[in-house]
Formats: sequence, structure tokens, C-alpha cells
Amino acid sequence: MASIAARKEEERKRESHRQTLLKEKKRLTIGNIARQWEIQQNQIALEASLNKDKENEPCQINGSAAYVFPEESRSLDTILSSAVQGLSVLESHLVEVEGDTLGLYGAGALECLDRNWSVQTAGIIATVSFMFIEFDEIVQVLAKLKTKFPNCVHLKFKETNLVALQQFNALAEMHRMEQLTVDPQGNPVVNFTLWKYYILFRLNHFNLQKINGEKVTENDIVKAERLFGILAYVASSELPHYRMLSLFGESRRKQFHYLLEGKGKKSGIGSEESSDNRRSGGESTARATLNYMTKDFHMEKLEEIKERKTFCQTYVENLVKEAADINMKNESLQKLWPQLFIELVRDAVLEIRNKNSYMKLCLQRITEQKQYYKEVLCAKKRPNAA
Repeated sequence: MASIAARKEEERKRESHRQTLLKEKKRLTIGNIARQWEIQQNQIALEASLNKDKENEPCQINGSAAYVFPEESRSLDTILSSAVQGLSVLESHLVEVEGDTLGLYGAGALECLDRNWSVQTAGIIATVSFMFIEFDEIVQVLAKLKTKFPNCVHLKFKETNLVALQQFNALAEMHRMEQLTVDPQGNPVVNFTLWKYYILFRLNHFNLQKINGEKVTENDIVKAERLFGILAYVASSELPHYRMLSLFGESRRKQFHYLLEGKGKKSGIGSEESSDNRRSGGESTARATLNYMTKDFHMEKLEEIKERKTFCQTYVENLVKEAADINMKNESLQKLWPQLFIELVRDAVLEIRNKNSYMKLCLQRITEQKQYYKEVLCAKKRPNAA
């Protein structure tokens, strides 16, 4: 019995030591991820500052330009790069499952969503926490998130660069959400007075129960609708019909067609359902027009718009050139037409002056034309004709 008790005590100490090591490793890993995140943010701020300086025209002093000293920026870049290389020897991301919460630390942690999770583990995950990850990168995996963890109802964001209200539009892709937590650390959007009301308005179809731990009341929902209801109306009214249709599924397209054609009553759609706040498949028609584009996608759109603008400009220039050529030819014709008309009449009179020769000429033309059509017809009837 003493031997068994001693063995159990040894196993308990070994397990306690293992847990201590795991906690220390987790602490060090999170600290490393946090430092990498801070360096990355500083580097982004530095690049933005340098780009802003480049846009300003250098001032002229005694005929020479005064520039920002490049040694300073190069030294900062060198320091940041060397710091990142020094930290890269440690773990750069962390995936942790604790109870019903999945914690994702660092951008590399998002790759875990491609794993084959067991049905039991995927089923118990109710909360997903994102830390030290750019929100634009999170947007790209939201579809995987709702597929991998169908019971997820709570999202947490900390140090994710949530800076604008429109970023919350991306969360409409989730199929369920009861709670949302946005930590003030690394998310400047929480400094906006109305950020919670915008979330309640845009994600109204989720019936959120809590935001940052505070229970949502009916008065909050009513106030959110009063504050931002007009925004959805303006956004939907400014979009062309083909863009509206592209946002909906097949059933919603049919309903939208009925609304456009004034057939709501005929199709069995009541006035309440056919209103702007009507929900089909959860999300309302007007709110669906409020979406979010990531920075990369926005840049692609800008490049596409630039290419279209260049094409349109070239096309219009060619049209203008062609129109100018046609107008020049028309003016030349107007100047030459009087003399040209006289020559045409003269040639016609000379041609028909001798009636017999003119008749022979006409007959010869008819014969030649008839022979030509005959040859064309024979060529078409040949089996090997091209």
C-alpha cells in the first residue's frame, strides 16, 4: 500500500510538473505572438508614415531639395526585421481548446480550420476567440468556421484591428450568433459611441443576446433601428437591380422580381413580408446590401476600375477620332459634290448619247451579271465546294 501511495504521489507530481511546463510554454508562446504582433503593427505604421512623407513635395532650399534622411528609416527597418528574425525561433501561433472555447492566437492559427476535427470536439465548440490576427484574414475563414463548428454561437476579438463599423458587415456570413465580444485592446472601433447599435442593426437576424457581456434589451434594438434604418434604405436604393439580384439566392431573386413588378399580393406575399424589413432566409433584403470588402479585395476592385476606365477612355477617344474623320470626309464631300454631280450627269449623257451602243452595253452587263450568278450557284452545288 505504501508503494502504491508513493507511486500515485510521484505520478501526481509528474502531472503537476507537466501542467506547469505547458502553462509556461503557453505563456511564452503568447508573449512571443504578442511581440510579433506589436512589431508588425509598428512596421505598418512606419510604412504608412513614410508613404505619407513621399506624397509631400520636397521644399527647395538654395536650389536643392530637402529630403527626409533615409538613414533613419533604414535603421528602423533593420531593427524591426532583426527583431522579427530573433523571435521566429519560437512558436508564432497557438491553437488551444479549453472547455467549449477554441482559442486562436496569431495568423498561423487559422490554418487549423483546415484540419479534420473530430465530431465530438467540433460539436462542443461554442466560443471561438481570435487574438493577434488581422480581421481581414479572419473574414476569409468565416465560411470554414461555420462549417467546422456548427454550434459556435459566440465570437471574441482581441487585437484584431477592428477599426471601422463596416467591418462588422462581414459577420453576417455566420449562420448563428448569440454573443459577440470585442475587446478594446487592439480594436479602436469600440471607441465609437454607436458601435453596439450598429452591430444590433446589421446583425439583427441573429437576435444577439449579449454584446461584451451586457444583455441586449428591446430598447437597444429599437434604438439601433431608428439610428441606422435609413442607412440600409439608402444603400439598397443606390444599387442597380442586377447588383441586388447577385446578393440573393434563387428564392429571394424570385421574391425580389415580384416586388419590382408589383406582384406581391398576387404571389401571396403579404405587405408585411414585402416590406423593406422582410426577412427571407434570416437576413433582410436591405441589410444584405451592407457588406464589407477586405483591403486586398478593395485593391483588386480599384485595379479593375482603373483598367475599365483606361479601356473606356481609349474606346471613347477612338470613337471621337472616327467621328472627326467622318465629319471631315462629309465636309470634303459637300465641297466636291457640286463639281462631282456635274461630272456624273455629263458621263451619263455621254453614255446614252448613242442609243444603240448604250443598249448593247446594258445587254452585255446583264449577260455578264447572269453568268456570274450562274457560276456562283454551280460552285455552291458542288460537294467538295469550300
